[in-house]
Amino acid sequence: MSLKENVDFVKEELNSEEKFLEGFVKLERFFKKYKLLIISAVVIVVVAVIAISVTSYLKEQNKIKANIVFQELLKNPNDEKALETLKGLNTRLYEIVLFNSQKKDISINTKFFKELLAYEKAIKEQNIKKLNDVSMEKNFLLKEFAIFNRALILAQTGKYEEAKNALKMIPETSQVKDLVALLEHYLITK
Repeated sequence: MSLKENVDFVKEELNSEEKFLEGFVKLERFFKKYKLLIISAVVIVVVAVIAISVTSYLKEQNKIKANIVFQELLKNPNDEKALETLKGLNTRLYEIVLFNSQKKDISINTKFFKELLAYEKAIKEQNIKKLNDVSMEKNFLLKEFAIFNRALILAQTGKYEEAKNALKMIPETSQVKDLVALLEHYLITK
């Protein structure tokens, strides 16, 4: 290597070190300028992470306690102390226990249970209008079964065309499709 190449090499090394130190100084100035803001942001993030962790832990413990109380109530549904505890821990499980125990002096607030009770009443009363109302609920779990029962009641009362039209509302992918096929087979003869 010649002397000139050595000098150029040393200059490049000094320039790169100078740029590194210059970047470090800029970073230091930035940190000094926004020191309070940076520290505050870090503290907020740490506190938020801790708060979220504690909240999720407490929710998980609440679920565990509610499930334990729910299991106790399944074994002994007359335990009033456990029932009150469950009411404080998880209102949905509380409503399930009340629904299972069929207590008449309760008011069930969950939409799902209201729809189930309306469906049960409509089936007992053989009321086509109530079955129609329940089956028109968008998210009702037993919607297709309610439509099938409406068609069955219509067929029993001799309204065969209405029953056929009701069965057309049940999609091909339904779990009730086997029952629909049986009823359609019966309606072909009518």
